[in-house]
Amino acid sequence: MSVDTATVAKIASLARIKVSEAELGAMVPELNGILAWVEQLGEVDVTGIEPMTAVIPNKQRLRDDVVNADPLTGGDMRDAVLANAPAPEHGFFGVPKVIE
Repeated sequence: MSVDTATVAKIASLARIKVSEAELGAMVPELNGILAWVEQLGEVDVTGIEPMTAVIPNKQRLRDDVVNADPLTGGDMRDAVLANAPAPEHGFFGVPKVIE
């Protein structure tokens, strides 16, 4: 795959990048070189190699999902929070109707 000046101009227009005619001419061989390199990557035999999400194998440290882990920031405080609401409705904050 290769690009020409018109293609680079269209890409620049879509990306809302102002590019002069001289810059367009310089970008064509650069982009063609990048595309050629990507095509070379497609030729690499990767059979038997598992896809990676990171270079270093990391394991996420997950905490237990406990609702009331902290009495200040935990859950099960709906009634206390709604006590401050000006117009609670059915366990939720009541708000004025905006759309008719």
